[in-house]
Amino acid sequence: MVDSCADLDDAGVAIAAVRAGADVVRTMYGQRLTRIDKGAGDFATAADVEAEKSILGVIRAARPGDAVLGEEGGQQGVAEAARQWLVDPLCGTLNYAVGNMLVAVNVALRGGAAAVADPFSGEVFFTDGETAWVRDGGADVQLAPTSATRLVDVNLDPPFPGAPMFRAVDLLAHPRFVEQFRPRVVSTTLALAWVAAGKRAAYITDGDDLSGSVHFAAGIALCRAAGCVVTGIDGGPIGPAGRGLVVAADGGTHRLLMSVIRS
Repeated sequence: MVDSCADLDDAGVAIAAVRAGADVVRTMYGQRLTRIDKGAGDFATAADVEAEKSILGVIRAARPGDAVLGEEGGQQGVAEAARQWLVDPLCGTLNYAVGNMLVAVNVALRGGAAAVADPFSGEVFFTDGETAWVRDGGADVQLAPTSATRLVDVNLDPPFPGAPMFRAVDLLAHPRFVEQFRPRVVSTTLALAWVAAGKRAAYITDGDDLSGSVHFAAGIALCRAAGCVVTGIDGGPIGPAGRGLVVAADGGTHRLLMSVIRS
């Protein structure tokens, strides 16, 4: 597969890359894996490292001149390169390490194509930067966000830079939130792909400059291409000066969530 990747467009490269990573994640699932401490309670496993190696193999074969920022391997190539791939080989490592299958493999070309793979369902969510699709069983279906589920995924993992002005745990207890939504905590950015696909009404997290994060870039690209409303928790644009992330399936859901957050 790696040898033929040079003929793919950027979306095709992203799809091939996340599939390569997903194959590793799926194959190593259930094994006794040593934890590699990264500090502050965070860690990686051999599956994270090996999945990233497989992803990098695809990108290097297809786009040898591009730079890569990997969750495990860091910066490779010139950081200011015109083309840079952001790689999160296993989002949801803690889930994975305890035998929970809620994980994602994320690959995004900064400002362009992106893909998110669910290693266990077989779904691959992808975008060429203009439209967003899900590939499952050989068929491609365009993503159609909807708030019909009323399920809102909220990231409760630290750090919490927005506190005390914004704390996700306070949002969950707000009467207006309880009246309109039901919270979910998936603990992986697979939930962002689910917003784009209509499986979630919204996703909310705190954090700084998430648009350039290896964890969030692919999911944000998917949601934007699918037509979701994407802002910071202050309602402003995300980016270096922004904080947090609110991704909603439609404008009405976004306005309602923002009114709850602001109150």
